[in-house]
Amino acid sequence: MTDDVCVLLPTYDEAATVADVVTEFRDHGFTNILVIDGGSTDDTRERARDAGARVEIQSGSGKGQAIREAVREHVDAEFVLMADADGTYRASDADAMLEPLRSGTAEHVIGDRFADMHDDAMTGLNRVGNTIFNSLFSLIHREDFGDILSGYRAFTVDSFKRLRLSADGFGIETELAVECARHGVRTTVVPITYLPRPDGSNTNLHPVRDGGIILMAIYRQAKTSNPLFYFGSAGVASGLAGGLVAAYVAYDWFANGISHNVLAIVAGVGVILGVQLLIFGVLSDLLVTLHGETLDRVEALEREMPAGADTSSEEATEKGVTPTKDEGCVGPPEQ
Repeated sequence: MTDDVCVLLPTYDEAATVADVVTEFRDHGFTNILVIDGGSTDDTRERARDAGARVEIQSGSGKGQAIREAVREHVDAEFVLMADADGTYRASDADAMLEPLRSGTAEHVIGDRFADMHDDAMTGLNRVGNTIFNSLFSLIHREDFGDILSGYRAFTVDSFKRLRLSADGFGIETELAVECARHGVRTTVVPITYLPRPDGSNTNLHPVRDGGIILMAIYRQAKTSNPLFYFGSAGVASGLAGGLVAAYVAYDWFANGISHNVLAIVAGVGVILGVQLLIFGVLSDLLVTLHGETLDRVEALEREMPAGADTSSEEATEKGVTPTKDEGCVGPPEQ
C-alpha cells in the first residue's frame, strides 16, 4: 500500500538523474511522487514530469525552504518519504523506512548511510566531517541518531508540523534532527545503502561552506537543548584565553620587570567573563531541566484525565447557563 505516502524529491539541476530516480520509485509502487524544484537551469522539471512525477517550483531558494514549502502546501498524504534526486539512495529501502511509521513505533525515520556505504559514495573529508558532526550532536543533544545529515528520511506530516524549522539550505537535515530531539518526536534509525553519484551528476554540496553552516546550526541550537554546553564552551574559551594572557603578563613582569597594564586588564576581563558564562550556563541548564520536568508532569496529568471530565462547566458557561449547586457552584438562594 503506497497511497498514504508522498515521495518528496527536492531538486536543483538534477537532469542527469531525476528521471531514473522517479522511475525507480514508480517501479516500486509509489504513484504520488512530488518534485519540488529550486529553479533549475537545465531540464530537470521536464524530465521529472515525463517520468511521471508531479512538479512544483518553490517560491524561495535552498533545500530547507523547498522541503518546508512542499510539506506544508503540496503534500496530501499521511507519510512523507524524502530522498535526494541524485541517485544515491535506493527505492528498495523504502519499505524498511516506512515500516516504523506504519507500525506506530516512530514518527521520524533516518536512513543510516554508514550501514552500507559504497567506497566511492563519500570523500574522506566528508566522512571525517560527518563523524565529527554526529559526535557533536550526540554530545550536545544527548541523542544518538547515527547519521543526522542523511537525506533519506520518512516522517509523518503531523510530526513535521510540530517542528520549528527555519534553515533554508543543507542545514535542514541537522535542524530536523535537533527539533526531533527537542520536541520528543519518536525517532528511529534504519540501515540503508548509500551509492556513489552516477557519472555526469554534479553535487550541489560545498564541503567547507556547507560544513560551516551545519556546524553553526548544531552549536546555535544548543542554547535551548544544552545551555551548559552552549555557554560553558564559550566560558571555557574566554577563561583559557584570559588565563594565557595573564600568564604572559606575569612571566614578563617577574622575568624582565616589564609591565603590561592593558594586557593585564584584558586578561582579567577574559577570566571574569569566562566565569560568568559558566555560571550562566549552569543556571540555564537548571531552568531547562525544571521546564522539562514540568512539561512531563503536565503531559502525565493530561493522560490521566478522563476525556471530557472538565468540559461540562466550560460548555455551560459558553451557552450562558449557570451551573447548579450540584455541580459545585453556589447559585442564588431559592425563593
